[in-house]
Amino acid sequence: MKRVKKILVLCTIFCVIVGIWFYKNKSIENDNTDKFKLDATYDFDIEKLKSEGLPIIVDFGSDSCIPCKEMAPLLEDLNEEYRGKAIVKFVDISKNGDAVKDFPVKVIPTQFFFNADGTPFKPKNVQQSNLMMYSSEENEEHAFTAHEGQLDKSDFKNILNEMGVN
Repeated sequence: MKRVKKILVLCTIFCVIVGIWFYKNKSIENDNTDKFKLDATYDFDIEKLKSEGLPIIVDFGSDSCIPCKEMAPLLEDLNEEYRGKAIVKFVDISKNGDAVKDFPVKVIPTQFFFNADGTPFKPKNVQQSNLMMYSSEENEEHAFTAHEGQLDKSDFKNILNEMGVN
């Protein structure tokens, strides 16, 4: 009888440990899922994204924009492929116009690029990159690196590679 009690106690302890492990890992998985979800239309916070310590691509567009719709599968692929290595976000500015208020967006889609340290990405060869460089009006420091229009997967991969993402 004592042996059966010992086995039951050990089984109970084991089940509790396994339950705690599953609970903690499920919480971590949900945090990562939220952190790396593509759509940031309603919860876009560039400062929070910069604090993650990963390179960032933010695509401002709209679900009603044809070129934006054409880029959607590509952004989904990039988001999945670079999950944990870079942050890829899409913000629908027709649903949340406030999200774009601090960015120089003239047309959609427009993508912005930030290094892992939160600074604007600056390509080695600006003239050949087809990227636009924006400076702050206050201090003339580099404030944004952007691309207007569509990019293809190889363009995104080249930029991410230059940002140090493999």
